Amino acid sequence: MKSLDGKVKKEKENGFASPQHMKSEPEDDFYHSPKYENCVFYVYFIEALRIGLIIFLNLVYSDFSSDGCILLIPGGKRRDTQTVVKWKFLEHKGPVFAPPYEPLPSNVKFYYDGKVMRLSPEAEEVATFFAKMLDHEYTTKDIFRKNFFKDWRKEMTAEEKAKITDLKKCNFSEMNEFFKAQSEARKAMTKEEKQKIKEDNERILQEYGFCIMDNHRERIANFRIEPPGLFRGRGDHPKMGMLKRRIRPEDIIINCSKDSKHPEPPPGTRWKEVRHDNKVTWLVSWTENIQGSIKYIMLNPSSRIKGEKDWQKYETARRLKKCVDRIRNQYREDWKSKEMRIRQRAVALYFIDKLALRAGNEKEEGETADTVGCCSLRVEHIKLYPENDGQEYVVEFDFLGKDSIRYYNKVPVEKRVFKNLQLFMENKEPDDDLFDRLNTSILNKHLQELMDGLTAKVFRTYNASITLQQQLKELTNAEENIPAKILSYNRANRAVAILCNHQRAPPKTFEKSMQNLQTKIDAKREQLSDAKRELKSAKADAKVRKDEKSKKAVETKKKAVQRIEEQLMKLEVQATDREENKQIALGTSKLNYLDPRISVAWCKKWGIPVEKIYNKTQREKFAWAIDMADEDFEF
Repeated sequence: MKSLDGKVKKEKENGFASPQHMKSEPEDDFYHSPKYENCVFYVYFIEALRIGLIIFLNLVYSDFSSDGCILLIPGGKRRDTQTVVKWKFLEHKGPVFAPPYEPLPSNVKFYYDGKVMRLSPEAEEVATFFAKMLDHEYTTKDIFRKNFFKDWRKEMTAEEKAKITDLKKCNFSEMNEFFKAQSEARKAMTKEEKQKIKEDNERILQEYGFCIMDNHRERIANFRIEPPGLFRGRGDHPKMGMLKRRIRPEDIIINCSKDSKHPEPPPGTRWKEVRHDNKVTWLVSWTENIQGSIKYIMLNPSSRIKGEKDWQKYETARRLKKCVDRIRNQYREDWKSKEMRIRQRAVALYFIDKLALRAGNEKEEGETADTVGCCSLRVEHIKLYPENDGQEYVVEFDFLGKDSIRYYNKVPVEKRVFKNLQLFMENKEPDDDLFDRLNTSILNKHLQELMDGLTAKVFRTYNASITLQQQLKELTNAEENIPAKILSYNRANRAVAILCNHQRAPPKTFEKSMQNLQTKIDAKREQLSDAKRELKSAKADAKVRKDEKSKKAVETKKKAVQRIEEQLMKLEVQATDREENKQIALGTSKLNYLDPRISVAWCKKWGIPVEKIYNKTQREKFAWAIDMADEDFEF
């Protein structure tokens, strides 16, 4: 690449495109940090101070750290909470497996090349997965069809494989109609039939949906094993259409205490393994076949352990608040470092802080969708504009983030960040890494050095919670009624969702529901006009009669007008709220990134029922916050 004096440099020893070290830059508005590297006394003084501080913290805290994430021990080593005992006794009944496959009725036929063909049970089951999705756009995508056909053929007999060679010649229409009819039949069930299903589900819940942990009966979150089906993924995932195989007892690892009554596997089967690991909180685990990731059955979010974990997460984010200024000053200093790796790390941290970008984990090429995070950004993902729409030093981001959700943002950055980005991009191809001297491991190690327990997600949690708190202060109007205040809350929540790039496709029923809402608004406006006419007539009548009865009639009509005005305003607020949030997913940030105590405190301060912000399940999850926070809580 080119050095600052215009000469081309090559680094043969490591293959990196950017130089390891750099000279100080000559711009007038850039200042240099003090050059302490040659001062031997300074180096020894700082090292002695660091060692002394470690010894002092160990003496004072006796190997205990209040954040629950990292514990200091002699020698400066760290101990993770993975070594901490989570429970002493754990007993549960194990998972509920998906029901076995029931073959289709003989009158529901599959056709290949126009002829009826009877499939083996294994091949037929996989065919039904495709048939159920026939009306979905997934089945029109080439990658979905290719992956499905490849995995379907693995389930076929040799005879079926020889005959079925082209997916285009397969006719699943009768299967599709059968499942549609089943769906309609379920909708048309009698009240008694629905009640019986409800009672059966409740019985299963009582048997499998709870565990005993240290003398507490705790609710289990997801005790049912997901049935087999076709993998969908987000965006254009390269594995969409692949077969999610049926999970069997032989795939299952059970975790419980030695002295508990161990779950019994279904007759004629066995568990893969029974563990007694009290340093984890999962009850059941297995490895799914698509991504090779481990799935878990965990406790319900309303459980004691989950509540404590949530509280610790937000307390860690609150600790960041106390040192975030120091961290920001540090990465600003690092923008001027002589080492390229430090500059890249500092710019990446700036993006994680200011734009709430995810760090971006390393992954096998071709194994997953081409999604990236901050550390894995490529040159093609950003464009630099010295001036754009009246703003200086603008960076345009355009890439696929987590779950293949597009991240697009044009944002002005500080001048030194802009200059560094120009430097990072010099002599690189579009598919080269922007931060070629950085990965998530390096970044995470640095974050841990800045603050125990600090991760990119802690930055997202901190910035999301701070943003909500600031927005609520700015948007809430004491004079407004409850519906208007809730609209303000949702607008504050939306600001966070936009920051975190929590998007969604507009619901399929959006247009229809908006039309229905507009019909209600129009009807309510007409009702208000009628009520106002009646009030005007009542006033005229009272003016003539001048008796008590006519006066009461006026008051009644006034109250009716006032009530209808409130109802109309509520509907209009609802329409505004729905329109503004049609492509924004508010729930993700509300459940995962926003300290619930901020919302609870806001509700208590303004007399808003918590039920207006959190539904029943969410109130159970955040019961600790509802009990803990008062109206004066500050994040």
